[in-house]
Amino acid sequence: MKQIYLLIVVLAGGVWSGCGKGGDRGELTGVPQRSFRSEVPYGMVYIPGGTFLMGQTDQDVTFAQIAQTKQVTVAPFFMDQTEISNSQYKQFVYWVRDSIAITNYINDNKYYIQPKGAGANANATGKKYINWAYVKRNPIWSDKKGQAGNASKLQGMYYQGEDRVFDSNEIDIRLLKYNYSLMVLRDAATYKNDKTKRRSDFILHDTVTVYPDTLVWLSDFSYAANEPMVEGYFSHPAFRNYPVVGVTWRQARAFTVWRTRYNEAYKASRRLPRRLPYELPTEAEFEYAARGGRIGTDYPWGGPYIKNAKGCLLANFKPGRGNYTDDGGAYTVNVRSYFPNDYGLYNMAGNVAEWTSSTFDESASSFVHDLAPTFNYEAKATDPEVLKRKVVRGGSWKDIGYFLQNATRSYEYQDTAKSYIGFRCVTQYLGRDIKDKR
Repeated sequence: MKQIYLLIVVLAGGVWSGCGKGGDRGELTGVPQRSFRSEVPYGMVYIPGGTFLMGQTDQDVTFAQIAQTKQVTVAPFFMDQTEISNSQYKQFVYWVRDSIAITNYINDNKYYIQPKGAGANANATGKKYINWAYVKRNPIWSDKKGQAGNASKLQGMYYQGEDRVFDSNEIDIRLLKYNYSLMVLRDAATYKNDKTKRRSDFILHDTVTVYPDTLVWLSDFSYAANEPMVEGYFSHPAFRNYPVVGVTWRQARAFTVWRTRYNEAYKASRRLPRRLPYELPTEAEFEYAARGGRIGTDYPWGGPYIKNAKGCLLANFKPGRGNYTDDGGAYTVNVRSYFPNDYGLYNMAGNVAEWTSSTFDESASSFVHDLAPTFNYEAKATDPEVLKRKVVRGGSWKDIGYFLQNATRSYEYQDTAKSYIGFRCVTQYLGRDIKDKR
């Protein structure tokens, strides 16, 4: 019995050592990693991958001849169910505002993360990190619970002298700038064998003002009394769920970078696998998603008509000869207005046209790949304006029905803001297509 007992102990010890850390017995077992289960990001819907005929399905009214048909394939991804609203974009603006206020004006250690046992508020590199959980509990702009002590420090963030109106404290929006960096992977791939290039050559650094240009409601239209829209569209809570406008392409991209970093910070705090970056959709992704899985249709709801059987308009655009209110809104409308398409996406046609990540080229369909096609060019400040054109899709509240068609292409310059252009984000699905899971 003693021998049998000893043998059992030895075997148990062998099994235990084989299952423990470093117990792979010299076999290839892979690096231990946490299991990952893809989640649908909040506010987004899943777009299954597939193949579709990209390009014109109806007559080319403008004779532009820039939407030649081409069969392309798109991988699965997630897309915002609605256009980015004023409320959502305002979260970005407030984050930038508070970051600048804390780092440049308040300079109080209690707003920074305190390393445990270090007795200091900086890490080894000398950088300090804002404790956003503390900021949420103790708003820096509040007059309650002793926060009034910040008032004198924050005076520098308001308009000064003759720029003030009735001596009211208004944030100087020129101060609200977002600095960010990202890798230009296309350039890195193009020059990967160039020994004269360094990694830093492929890192884009950009600084953008984040506050929307509210004056677009006047500058976009000659002799139109749109002052009320300037005054209230972005700031008044009545418009909180309306699509943000007055945002340039560069501002929209900056928003995607911030949204990525914001989510990564949360994931890192809980040691969770991160998502792939949020981005603007390519024009192929936008058209594919707008079609909602339908084949050869003119509009996201099908078509070829822009009214339903009851005679109700199906989107927010410029019907007839200009009866703007026929569809329910003189300008933009709530981002959840009208019925969504078959993928559950709202306003893929009408309301506001939307920025894509793609650079506009009339002949793009002839040279882009048929798998995940797009044409991107990172325009420099010294480049001619023709290289700064970005594809705009979907049509807007001020456009006629032609521009609402799934295949209609248009463009705007990356540094311009309009009262009829907004955006939404996408992020790639990690793993197999959900519909193909077993």
